Amino acid sequence: MLDQLIQLVKQHAGDAIINNPAIPNQHNDAAISDIANSILSGLQSHASSGNLQNIVSLFQNGGGNSLVNHPIVSSIIGNATASLSSKFGVNPSTASSIASSLLPTVINKFVSKTNDPNDTSFDLSSVLQTVSGNSGLDVSSLLGQVTNSGSNPLGSLGNLASKFF
Repeated sequence: MLDQLIQLVKQHAGDAIINNPAIPNQHNDAAISDIANSILSGLQSHASSGNLQNIVSLFQNGGGNSLVNHPIVSSIIGNATASLSSKFGVNPSTASSIASSLLPTVINKFVSKTNDPNDTSFDLSSVLQTVSGNSGLDVSSLLGQVTNSGSNPLGSLGNLASKFF
């Protein structure tokens, strides 16, 4: 999944990284990989802390224009900002600008691809298994239980998911 994320970031990294003088050209590929790693490690961090309900919410509901305000995206932006600043010497405000402009776009495309039945580059089961570190996680059964769980399905998903971590 990391390779697909790197390709997705690369597709949208134009002005934010590739054409940005704050990141020297010799560091473009490393910065792109760093952004992809920030996305994956951010999702893994939330999954390991039992926050699978927000991950599912992010992928099922998308976020559109408000994606930057989603708690997971917000934390990924913060981590990516710190990483760009420390690893590549980018001024913290410039790093924040890069992360704030690039990450919502990339994550929105990531979510769209995950929800597109005609696009097999990402699927929710693989994403949840990868970020949870549990390749045996029966996501379809888990989501089926959530769908039939009553008025607060995402809360139930969080309770169910916490049993896997």
